[in-house]
Amino acid sequence: MSVSWPDEVDEILGGDAAAGFVYLTPAKGAVISPMAPLGQRDRGAGTVTVSTSQGLWKKLERVRANPSVAVAYHAREHGFADRPEFVLVQGRGSFPIEPPAEWLDSIKPAWEKFLGPMSTGLTARWLEVYYRRRVPITIDVERVLVWPDETCSGVPAVHGAPLPAPAPPQSPPKNGSGPRVDSAKVRKGIDSLPHSLLAWAGADGLPMAVSVGAQGEGEQGVRLAVPALVPPGGRRAGLTSHSFAKHMVGQEQRIHTGWLDAGEDGATYAAHTRTGYRLPASKAIFVFGAGAGTRAGIRKARERGLAPAR
Repeated sequence: MSVSWPDEVDEILGGDAAAGFVYLTPAKGAVISPMAPLGQRDRGAGTVTVSTSQGLWKKLERVRANPSVAVAYHAREHGFADRPEFVLVQGRGSFPIEPPAEWLDSIKPAWEKFLGPMSTGLTARWLEVYYRRRVPITIDVERVLVWPDETCSGVPAVHGAPLPAPAPPQSPPKNGSGPRVDSAKVRKGIDSLPHSLLAWAGADGLPMAVSVGAQGEGEQGVRLAVPALVPPGGRRAGLTSHSFAKHMVGQEQRIHTGWLDAGEDGATYAAHTRTGYRLPASKAIFVFGAGAGTRAGIRKARERGLAPAR
């Protein structure tokens, strides 16, 4: 059964310049990857489509292994929607190894709307791999959750499948659940960047994601202010803080996996890994980084069978 959503939600899905794409790890943890969704959706078919570079092979590998994904529409800057709601789309994603050229051509108007005009001349030749080595991840939507604002407080409106009961606690990692990344640095990222998202695997296997804030840090990790929807107990979870400038020329991402322990007295997040990058608002740096990074990633994607051979 296809899931539809109301006009106010469709305005957000069609207007946000950035969203958080959430996928699950083999250990039932979660990773939140900021990306530009380009407003691609089909309300009649009940699908949302996001495009990603083949160079980001690990994301594709995870989705291939477990198609349960979510997209958190949480940021209104530099976009075309001005509504206050936080929207979480949940479903099952799939992608082709080699998308048709017609699809790549079809997203050009949306690309230039959100990311600016495509380059020409010698710059276009360098960026061809960035422009053309992309795949659509099409999500068959099973549920859309809508909170009144970015705090994600209260009970969300649900479109589609009813919310399951809270996910039960998970067993802690064999090598311990404590912090492996400096908690002060994790907190600094939350405090200094405008958007922070927390994600975990729901009881039905679909990722959940909400906005969070920091309240302090200690030996056990970062103390978080979390919405009531966060389930009690310990579990693997992803935490991402990020910012982005117009046309994504200027970004910062701090992407963590780790352990969340939530109870009546609050929640503590112990970060285990950290990835991400910071790009200044420089077109020259963006062009070089996009071309070089995509080339390096696609070599790995070919090895994994996630990109076509030359």
